[in-house]
Amino acid sequence: MATWADVRRLALALPGAVEGTSYGGQAWKVRDKAFVWERPLRRADVAHLGDAAPHGPVLGVAVADEGVKHALIADDPAVYLTTPHFDGYAVVLVRLDAVDVPELAELVTEAWLAKAPKRLAQEHLAAGRTDPAT
Repeated sequence: MATWADVRRLALALPGAVEGTSYGGQAWKVRDKAFVWERPLRRADVAHLGDAAPHGPVLGVAVADEGVKHALIADDPAVYLTTPHFDGYAVVLVRLDAVDVPELAELVTEAWLAKAPKRLAQEHLAAGRTDPAT
């Protein structure tokens, strides 16, 4: 089970990542672009999800495209979800208390790669750093 401390540690280990806020919640950004953030469910989200609405912490994660989002949700709906608010956006919601830390590390890295400037991402990949802990 992952925690906000894990999110913070993994996100801040990536080049150019900073911690800030977005809509009153914690967010981790690269060059002013959020790549992972705290995303409490709103009333409309809970109404839409009904009994399937998670009760624990929810992490918003940028993904490469909507295909990736839908693949994650189809592969593991116990961990990944979306709401109508994110229709048309390359963002997936993650039940933080249902994802393990190695999977979270991959999500955070991929989210960073989706939002980082191309040159910074290429330099990071060229250095062989695919794990944010390195």
